[in-house]
Amino acid sequence: MRFQDAAPDARAIVYAGIQADPLVGRLAELLDGASTAQLVLARAVMNGETTDPDTWRSMVPACFPDDRSEAILTASLQVAERGEQVRSQFRGAIVEALTERLLRRRATAANVIRRERRILFDGVRAEIHPYDVTVELPDAAEAYDCKWGARGINADVLHQLDDARLHAAGEDDRLLVGLIVFDTRLACLVRLEQMTAPHEATRLVTIESLAGLARGRP
Repeated sequence: MRFQDAAPDARAIVYAGIQADPLVGRLAELLDGASTAQLVLARAVMNGETTDPDTWRSMVPACFPDDRSEAILTASLQVAERGEQVRSQFRGAIVEALTERLLRRRATAANVIRRERRILFDGVRAEIHPYDVTVELPDAAEAYDCKWGARGINADVLHQLDDARLHAAGEDDRLLVGLIVFDTRLACLVRLEQMTAPHEATRLVTIESLAGLARGRP
């Protein structure tokens, strides 16, 4: 099993510009260490249903216990105010950036957490779609696909993750595969119930369990 940078294409070049936007990094920093209520607030605001900050403060007053909540609200509104397509790309980039930050807390070296990487196996055709975030450690590798919401979970990604796990096992390597979904666990479980693709061995990380990424490999 070996890792490789994804081949750059037009989509990747455009997306790299969004990933490098300071707003993505700022929100990832704010959400790192945020409470579950604050994460839910960020998700609701970035969905763009309303961009009036006072409306959010009045609807969910319990989500505003401190200055972090106000900062999350302000930054999330900046995402919400963008066009639908751009907003969707920003949200995905934010989930990936947050995932990377959390995983780096337990990284043994700076270069073991990577983005947009493919995993290659001997005698197996490489997947075109790269994994969003990988932990590249001998005998303890991890590969994650990041989604903004439960609706982003589909059969293709479930098959890709499980196939990678099985191929790694066939080479006597350990590979933990997982889905990072910036949505509630209930929403994800409802979505997965509709899927026949294998997912029993795929780690599911949701808004409620995001902090666990920083605590170590299960």
